[in-house]
Amino acid sequence: MKKIVSTCLMVLFSVFLFGQTSDPIVGKWQNPSGEGRIEIYKKGNKFFGKLYWIKDANKKDEKNPDSNLRSRKIQGLEILTNFSKEGDTYIDGQIYDPKSGKTYSCKMTLKGKDKLDIRGYMGVSLLGRTETWKRIE
Repeated sequence: MKKIVSTCLMVLFSVFLFGQTSDPIVGKWQNPSGEGRIEIYKKGNKFFGKLYWIKDANKKDEKNPDSNLRSRKIQGLEILTNFSKEGDTYIDGQIYDPKSGKTYSCKMTLKGKDKLDIRGYMGVSLLGRTETWKRIE
């Protein structure tokens, strides 16, 4: 009996420690133009994304509204911030566009396991633009 209880406790502990599967959005994604790759990760209960690779690794954040940040490199920037999960959609986050220097409200929706719709908008989601990112290994 002790052996059964001990085994059950070990299984429960393993599931708690190691069995928490990562969320399906977590991973590496490429934008449609192929210019950038973003790694999405979870911090606490929120989701974030970092621009970990771009074609021109020396490109600066020249359009940033904060003049003190215009000399920093774009590669490595956290461009997706504070998303909450709601089903297959991630809401209430923001996306920073280094090409324009603007930050938009954003929602992300999984389309299968390898496609992610990113919708940036101002005010209402109907007034925005969507692009589809593809998962990469």
